[in-house]
Amino acid sequence: MPCPPLPHHPDAPAGTAPRSRPEDAFRAEDERFVTRLHAELEEFFGRQRTVLGDISADALPLLDAVVALSAGGKRLRARLCYWGWRAAGGDPEDPAVVRAGAALELFQSAALIHDDVIDRSDTRRGAPSVHRRFESVHADRGWALDGPAFGVAAAILSGDLCLSWSEQLFAAATRARGGHRARAVFDLMRSEVMAGQYLDVQGEVAGGGQDRDGAVQRALDVIRYKSAKYSVEHPVVLGAALAGAPEPVLQRCSAFALPLGEAFQLRDDVLGVFGDPAATGKPAGDDLREGKRTVLVGYVRTLGSEAQIARLEEALGRPDLTEEDVEELRALITACGALGATEELIERLSREAFTALDRLGADTVPMAALRGLATAAVRRSS
Repeated sequence: MPCPPLPHHPDAPAGTAPRSRPEDAFRAEDERFVTRLHAELEEFFGRQRTVLGDISADALPLLDAVVALSAGGKRLRARLCYWGWRAAGGDPEDPAVVRAGAALELFQSAALIHDDVIDRSDTRRGAPSVHRRFESVHADRGWALDGPAFGVAAAILSGDLCLSWSEQLFAAATRARGGHRARAVFDLMRSEVMAGQYLDVQGEVAGGGQDRDGAVQRALDVIRYKSAKYSVEHPVVLGAALAGAPEPVLQRCSAFALPLGEAFQLRDDVLGVFGDPAATGKPAGDDLREGKRTVLVGYVRTLGSEAQIARLEEALGRPDLTEEDVEELRALITACGALGATEELIERLSREAFTALDRLGADTVPMAALRGLATAAVRRSS
């Protein structure tokens, strides 16, 4: 069902009160949900501080690292879960959806911590990544043995704690609601992310030896399973399932959210090469230094000249790339048509998502919310 047209306030009869717009109602309700989500996380972290403190005060830095990381971000997954819930008729006051959103936030924190270890990333959201944070603690306190190894070990354990805590919160959400279908979505999401992460790592080490014709599809497989499903599709479907939506509604949610998730991650890949570090919180060209086999790289391998492909392959995965090197590679990616092809793909997937959203059939405010979040996801600069 298409979103109804907005009322035209200037044409309203004199003396009548202005009608509230769906966008205004969405923003107010969205802000209220985020406030409740922050309160849920703060309360949960308070309980975990007691648990870890009872074990040893020396264990509290694990929690501090998670709290610091969790303070950032746009809460996109939790918000999509909430609006999937509301699209399926869920009660906005029910605490179950807040707990489910908090579980998604902690699952994302785990994924980010482990991803930064795998990619050897120095920063996350404009601050030191968790393993670098613990490496600095080791250096500041003059501890013995290998500082980087300690940082990696502590980060892995921090991420594992996030996974455990995510499960605790999700179990609490489903106990309150039943939620067998939501549980199946949550479990599938976790398996897919781990498999997608492995495909990403495997693609990096296999490198340029893989066939060129399949380069774009392999990158799209990584996008789908490592990011698109857990970032967008599963949160929306999970929220609707938790609200008790029937299978046809869940299928319509998926038809909207999966192409949106793929467009979202493609935008992230573009920003990983062309983004402004002040906005993204990551150094310019970090994906190139990390050797990411993104769709951009896949398109270079299918559209570029032999010289362009050779130059990219020589540079990809080199941590010593200078800003001048990155600028050269950006020009190469643009000149061969890889950037344009990726932007066209983002546009096609976005159109597919918005067309499916029109068929969702939800109430006006959830429709406005999902439309607003979708637009922000594919047009973002950070």
